[in-house]
Formats: sequence, C-alpha cells, structure tokens
Amino acid sequence: MHLHALDIGIIVGYFVVVVLIGLWVSRRGAKDLDSYFLGGKSLKWYVLGISDASGMFDISGTMWLVYVLFLYGLKSVWLPWVWPTFNQIFLMMFMSAWLRRSNVLTGAQWMQTRFGTDRGALLAHLSVVLFALVNVIGLLAYAFKGIGKFAVVMLPWRFSGATSGVFTDENIYAMILMGLTSLYAIKGGMLSVVITEVMQFTILTLTALTIGVIALMKVSPEMIAHNIPAGWMSPFFGWRLDLNWDGILNTANQALSQDGNELFSIVFGLMFFKGVLASLAGPAPNYDMQRILATRNPREASLMNGMVTVVLMFPRYMMIAGIAVLALAFCMPELQSQAKPDFEKILPLVLSEQVPTGVVGFLLAGLAAAFMSNFAATLNAAPAYVVNDIYKRFINQNAGGKKEVRLSRIFSLVFLAIGIGFGLLTNRITDVMMWLVGSLYSGFVVANVLKWYWWRFNGYGYFWGMVAGIGGAMVVPPVGEAIVGHGFNMLYTFPVLFVVSLAGCLLGTLLTKPEEDAVLKRFYKTVNPWGWWKPIREQVMAEDPSFVPNRGAAHDLSNVAIGIVWQLCLVTLPIYLVLRQWSWVGGILALLVATSVYMKFNWYDRLEKATD
Repeated sequence: MHLHALDIGIIVGYFVVVVLIGLWVSRRGAKDLDSYFLGGKSLKWYVLGISDASGMFDISGTMWLVYVLFLYGLKSVWLPWVWPTFNQIFLMMFMSAWLRRSNVLTGAQWMQTRFGTDRGALLAHLSVVLFALVNVIGLLAYAFKGIGKFAVVMLPWRFSGATSGVFTDENIYAMILMGLTSLYAIKGGMLSVVITEVMQFTILTLTALTIGVIALMKVSPEMIAHNIPAGWMSPFFGWRLDLNWDGILNTANQALSQDGNELFSIVFGLMFFKGVLASLAGPAPNYDMQRILATRNPREASLMNGMVTVVLMFPRYMMIAGIAVLALAFCMPELQSQAKPDFEKILPLVLSEQVPTGVVGFLLAGLAAAFMSNFAATLNAAPAYVVNDIYKRFINQNAGGKKEVRLSRIFSLVFLAIGIGFGLLTNRITDVMMWLVGSLYSGFVVANVLKWYWWRFNGYGYFWGMVAGIGGAMVVPPVGEAIVGHGFNMLYTFPVLFVVSLAGCLLGTLLTKPEEDAVLKRFYKTVNPWGWWKPIREQVMAEDPSFVPNRGAAHDLSNVAIGIVWQLCLVTLPIYLVLRQWSWVGGILALLVATSVYMKFNWYDRLEKATD
C-alpha cells in the first residue's frame, strides 16, 4: 500500500505521543507491586471499564471477527461464544463482586483464600501460575500474528524481501510494534497501561464509527445481494451450517471447510456448554481479572464489567460490519482472482483500498491503539505471577517494592521474547485462538468451577484437575488433528478434556482430606458465594447469627439469561444498521430497550452498597 505523507505523519505522531504519555505516567505506577499491578486500587470503575474494553478491542480478534462475518454472515454472531464473550455478563451480575471481596493481587494468590496454606494449597497455587503463564504466552503469540498480518498490508516499508521463513516482513513489523508498546507497558505497569488505554479507546471508538458510517453511506443492500450465499443474512441455523459460496467465491468454501464448523449445531452446543462453565469458573488469570481486582470495592467491580459491554460492543461491531460490507461490495474481484486468498487479511485490504487519504492515518492510529491496548494489558499481567506468586512467596518475602518492580520489568521482557518466539512458529490467527479457547481453556474450567461452588473441593483436587486439563490440552489437540486431518475443530477436544480434568478433580479431592474448617469458613464468610456450602454455612451462621448467606442463585442466573440477550442486541444492532436491514434494526432496538429496563430494576438497583 502507498501511504500519503499526511497518513504517515499521523501514524508516527500517534506512536510518539502514546509512548511519551505512557512513560510520563509510569513514574506514578512503580512504587510497589500493588501500584504496579493494580494502580493502588485507586482508579475509578468507569476508567477501568474503558481500559478493559480497550484491551479486548484487539487487532487479532477484530481481524478474525471480520473474517467470520464475511464468510459466515450473521451466523458469525454466535462464534465469539467460543471465548466466551458472554462471560462479561456473568461477571457483571455476580462473579466480579465475589472475586473483588477476596481482596488479593492475583488469581494465584486467591488460592490461599480458598485453600489455605498447606501442601494441597501450595500445589493449587503453582498450577494456576502454570496456567496463567502458558495462557499469557499464547495470547502474546496471538497478538504477534495479528499485528504482523495487519501491518504488512497497511504499511509501505519492506525490510527483508522474504516471503517464507522466520524473518519475513510480517514478523519484523510485529517485533517492531510489540517493542514500541513494551516501552511504557513494562516501565509503568497498570497505571501507564490504563491511562494510555483510555486515550487509545477514544481514538478507537471514533475510528470504528467512522468505518461503519463510510460503509453505510457507500454500500446499498443491492450492491451486496449477489455477492452473498443464501442464508447469509440470518443468524438462525439448522443442524448444518449450509452456506454455499459456489459460483460466488469458491475459495470461501475451502476456508469454511478448514474451520471445521459445518456441523454447526454441535459446534454451537459445545461453545455454549463450555462457555457457561468457563463463565461460572470466573475470569481467567489475565488482564480482565487484574482490572476486577484493581477496583475499589465489589459494587464497582460489577459496574466495571457492565461498562465493558456497553462501551465495547456497538462501536466494535460497527467497524467489523463496515469492513465486511465494504469487502463484499468492492473487493470481490480481487479475492476471486486469488488462488488461495488469506481471508484473515480482509480488514487491512479494505482499509488500503476503500478509505480516503488523510482518514487512513487516523484509522491506522485507531487500529494501532487496538493492538497496543490488548498487548500492553496482556504483557502487564504476566510478571505478577512470577514475582508475587513465586519469587515473593518462596524466595524473598522482604525484597522491597523497588526490587519487585525491577524484577517485574525483567520478567515482562522474558515473556515478551517467549511470546514472539511462539508467534514466529504460527501461520494463522485462527489456529492460535482456537487452541487457546478450544483446548487450553477447556482444561481450565472444571477445577475453577468447583472451587467456587463445592465446599468439599480441596487444593489437591484443584491441582490434579488443572494438571490433567493443561496436560490434556497439550496432547489431545495434536492427536486429534493427526487422526482427523484437515478441518479439525479444537472444540471437539472439549468433551475429552472435560472428562480428564473432572477425573483429576474428583480423585484428587476424594482421596485426600477436606480443607480445614477455619479456612473454609473464612472464605465463605468473606466471599459469600452460593452453591453447595451447607456444612460450612451452618457453622458460620452458628458462630455469627447476623450473617446473611447468599441465596441468590436463581436471581443471578435469571439476570444472566436476560443479560446475554441484551449483549446479543448490542452485537447485532450495528451489523444490521450497516446492512440497512431496517426491520431487523427496529425489532432489535425494542428488545434492547426491554432488556435494559429489566436489568435496571433487577440488577443495577440491587447492587450491594460500597463497604470499603
């Protein structure tokens, strides 16, 4: 792509401003671990909510969402449930409040709250550290692949001239952009990340709305009617996917086959079941959990996650719909001429051809913000587990704030290097993403559900459940791919990993003694979850008759059901708006208003009052 000097100036200026602001703010965020990783728990909930949304508006995920909307049409609105995106609803309704009451620094430290300090608790602690570090490396590789694919199409400079191997232009761009973002993310920790993310999200929102409006004005329904297969406009589906691109874009059928989603009802069922379990398990130990723990109290933790859905969904899907519609209207001849088009590059392809000079610079700055936000948040989450949960606990409990922050910066660099290494070995964004959410998270969910809801579950059960799940995630997917071959969907590993992890949980728990009553009573009284806690609940109430146990399972889960519908409205509304499908827009708006009113009275008005 040939960039105008004005566009180049905007992009370069943006990077300079963001890095300088991040470095300037970093002086406030490096006093000790609490300030470095949680910003001293002094940040407003809406600032953290915007920061969390900015971290989720990642370039790799956005490129993938454009890819699936282009190929799958409105049926693609279900595919993000593979993460699952509706975990934000579980968090806002009850899970964030539970987690924030624990008042810890990291997910691994939370293990002491739940399991105490005996050997089983120690093993549980180490297993969640292992998962967190593997997860961070996977997310860094995912970010690496996305920003490289984006930059090589959008930016004009070439370094190597190589089209294969390790040091391609794509990989060199990824290393440069990750290095620039690391400057402030590593130096300042959470505070630098949050402040720069709020600025980035402002640019990103304006960028997204601009792209959506451009598509809305340039493309009519008639312009894409002959470029989409039957069923593309409907979110509803039967047993099979039944989208046939023959005669329109034959290579699209090959891409669909490679994804392995043809048996769509089975895929949907696996996504939903795994997604519900993953949501009941609470947030994975990453930047999402970090922002919950950084809020000032449980009420603000819930509001923060509600803010994420409100500010993220509409602008993000305006961008996604805008890019997909522009591609359908104007890029089909180029895609039809390619023997094997890379559909993951549709986003940069559209921006390079359909956006006017001057506007491109701002759009690229906004999309750079998407990458920088997600990458910085991921990188900032990694060293907490090494420094706080290994070094500080087992090696040097009295290291001091400055030394701990210095070690955190060093380990950030180490994980950056490892993430880049794995990114160099990866070819597709989809492959990394599906291993993370289809396999690794499948091994995570069982142990992390039981820890909240079953009093008898102990540290040994957690350890063996996690080891079995993580080990299975390393072994089962390559075995399945070797057997099935092309088009193997990682989601199909979930039932196997579920059984393997559940067996580890139950055997580890039932073959060892329960946790001490004192530990369980302290956890139950502090966090106050609902679930199978009867023996512990009776002891707590006998000791403290004023204690009010949480009996709100039915209320919380009914709020979750309505909240998921509300979130889907925020996803589908901008897509149908860009497509000019006014009957759909009217119906979705009515449903959005109804669900919003319901949640106002049944969630917002009933949030617990701030007590700390």
